[in-house]
Amino acid sequence: VQLQASGGGLVQAGGSLRLSCTASGHTFSAYHMGWFRQAPGKEREFVAAISGSGGRIRYAESVKGRFTISRDNAKNTVYLQMNSLKAEDTALYYCAKNAYWTPQYWGQGTLVTVSS
Repeated sequence: VQLQASGGGLVQAGGSLRLSCTASGHTFSAYHMGWFRQAPGKEREFVAAISGSGGRIRYAESVKGRFTISRDNAKNTVYLQMNSLKAEDTALYYCAKNAYWTPQYWGQGTLVTVSS
């Protein structure tokens, strides 16, 4: 399993970013996928997850209404659209291949920095 995340960067508070994670090495559409993040000095935390078909989605309370997870199974890619970014969203963002709602394999992170 390989997971390649991209799309991180520096953005001002209130701005938007779209993260992408392209997967290989497994039957992408058969698995839930998730996004997690780890801020400096903090533990990794759940952000959002989506079922294989895209029909079921979960979000952390801290990002509800601001972030949207989606997937394109034809492209083996999961996305995280992040709007209304806040300084506290600054973190290393990871995508994960899940066993249902539990992360199983991690990709490398992509850094998101929100300046206030």
